[in-house]
Amino acid sequence: MSKPALILIGAGGHAHACIDVIEQNGVYQIAGLIGMPDEVNDHHLGYTVIGTDTDLPELAKTISCALITLGQVKTPAHRTRLYQQVVELGFQLPTIISPSAYVSRHASIGAGTIVMHGAIVNAGARVGKNCIINTRALLEHDVTVADHCHISTGAIINGNTVIGSGSFFGSGSVIKEGASLGQGCLVGMGIAVLHNLHNNTQIAGHKTS
Repeated sequence: MSKPALILIGAGGHAHACIDVIEQNGVYQIAGLIGMPDEVNDHHLGYTVIGTDTDLPELAKTISCALITLGQVKTPAHRTRLYQQVVELGFQLPTIISPSAYVSRHASIGAGTIVMHGAIVNAGARVGKNCIINTRALLEHDVTVADHCHISTGAIINGNTVIGSGSFFGSGSVIKEGASLGQGCLVGMGIAVLHNLHNNTQIAGHKTS
């Protein structure tokens, strides 16, 4: 039985990491990537950039599944826009989980979210749509991660915390149990978040207290 075809929306470095997870997951066959006009016909790990986002309406006639593989840097706006575009075009957005990740059967993962190698999503955790749970990130019990978030490599999201929609939580950062981030927050690399952060707060290069 043939695997469902999956198109990847984004052709940068994050797409490379996603390709490896998708290959290891083994459920989907990558049909190609969508990139910028100057990237068309480029090759990435054996797969071709077959068009730009303007080609998506035509591609939707023959390819049923899509995943946003554009990384989230500084703003979630681009990933969010592309997600909304492919949903409106009728693409299905699968949940992709690396076989080396652990996701509790008591956790929930939204459509279009990828859980990457070595990540842990513990019991009672709820992850929204179009999120990146990056390599070796830890989501402890009863965490809520809203839509369009990026939990970066090695980040620790302790129990009963809430990460608001569109937020970025940087590599190696940790948030205290029970604390919360508002919408659109950006926490840089290696930061300890010890209290609640309001919407659109950005912190980098120092510890909060």
